[in-house]
Amino acid sequence: MNTALMLPPGTTENNLGILWSERGEIKTAQTYLESAEALYNQYMKENGNPPLDPNEHFMAEEETLADQERSKRFEKAYTHTLYYLAQVYQHLEMIEKAAQYCHTTLKRQLEYSGYYPVEWALNAATLSQYYLTKQCFMESRHCLAAANVIFSQAGQVPSAEDNETEQDQQDLRQRKAEIARCWIKYCLTLLQSARKSLEDNIGELDPDRQSELKAQRKKEEDEKEKGRKKAVLFGTSDLCDSILATEEKVSCICPLDFQEAREVFLVGQNYVHEAKEFFQFDGYVTDHIEIVQDHSALFKVLAFFEEDYERRCKMHKRRIDMLEPMYVDLNPQFYLLISRQLQFELADTYYEMMDLKVAIGNRLEELDSHTIKKINSLAQLAVKYYELFLDSLRNPDKIFPEKLEDDVLRPAMVAKFHIARLYGKLITSDGKKQLENMQSSLEYYTFLVDYCEKHPEAVQAIETELELSKEMVGLLPTRMERLKAKLSPFS
Repeated sequence: MNTALMLPPGTTENNLGILWSERGEIKTAQTYLESAEALYNQYMKENGNPPLDPNEHFMAEEETLADQERSKRFEKAYTHTLYYLAQVYQHLEMIEKAAQYCHTTLKRQLEYSGYYPVEWALNAATLSQYYLTKQCFMESRHCLAAANVIFSQAGQVPSAEDNETEQDQQDLRQRKAEIARCWIKYCLTLLQSARKSLEDNIGELDPDRQSELKAQRKKEEDEKEKGRKKAVLFGTSDLCDSILATEEKVSCICPLDFQEAREVFLVGQNYVHEAKEFFQFDGYVTDHIEIVQDHSALFKVLAFFEEDYERRCKMHKRRIDMLEPMYVDLNPQFYLLISRQLQFELADTYYEMMDLKVAIGNRLEELDSHTIKKINSLAQLAVKYYELFLDSLRNPDKIFPEKLEDDVLRPAMVAKFHIARLYGKLITSDGKKQLENMQSSLEYYTFLVDYCEKHPEAVQAIETELELSKEMVGLLPTRMERLKAKLSPFS
């Protein structure tokens, strides 16, 4: 009788692959793990029956495993192979392949009940973010819905007598908040993708494009079921029902009007509140600010769909109300990058509100003093925050850099360009003040032109702004001369 210990196919290769992976020898691990995968596929094709589990060699005959248990253990080992292969491909930056293996691993873990709910849910939520980068909203939503359903299985924490209970509950709250953040990104990306498909060349909603896409919607709905069948679905039929019920709470199709956009926005906003319950400003400064910035971005993209300028203005005011207090409480010495982000976003928001107020004013027969005051106030606040952003780029001697770093080049140039435009928007009946504003405007436009002449490599980053700046540098001196002549008592 042959008493040699027979291991299931791929066992040695699998163990060696895991060993080399944990040692950081990724290429070596890849070789062994891919060999283990190939052996599994070959064995299942040629035999199909589950092999003996290694432990059975040390069991009494009456204790040997049933085929079902044997199969479960064999499949679990193969799932482990795929799990490590997903990590290996991630390390090798084979992102698409890593995502594919991750999805298959998650699917198999559910099929063979080999998972921890919290870990599984986090992995599924993380995978959803990959699908977002590929604009695969159906798959992304499916991963997130599955994450919610599986995470709910982890709701049972240890009894109050356990010393780790409080920490366990804290960990659960954090993981739940992390999944909520993935949902926020989903809603935001879906809305931003919709905006991109609907905007015209000046960033406004294109009604013709909107009508065209609405006409295609019926066809898209018909294709939805076909797409669903192609998606890799998680779980058994009962689990799938729960996941599908969760999915129905938010669309995976780009919204085409305000009402549809608002439905996605509200889901995203609910997850913002959920995430903020854990990631509070006191203790999680960076995380809290990022969540609020996403909330602001949700309002910004929702405003794109709003046709009423006054209501759109109020949405931007909500952004100001959530961003400004955080900026005031932030120490730029420790949070310079975040501080700059907030300065620029506040400036941009005030700038957008000013543009809306100008558009509202243009519809009036005559600008009233209240509208003029509001336009000027918003313009000055925008200038204030753009200047704060630009000042943050100065060295300790308060000197502006002669050459800007690549990461701040475009924001700095856009800030200069917008300040130039804002000075041109200020409304005053004082001719001398008007002349001063035109001079300030000219100086900022000139800065852009001069900078690009000295640093031609910067042109590509700000082509549109540079073209308009050159135009204004040519026009403004003539306009200023006319105004001077008009103001001169000897003219």
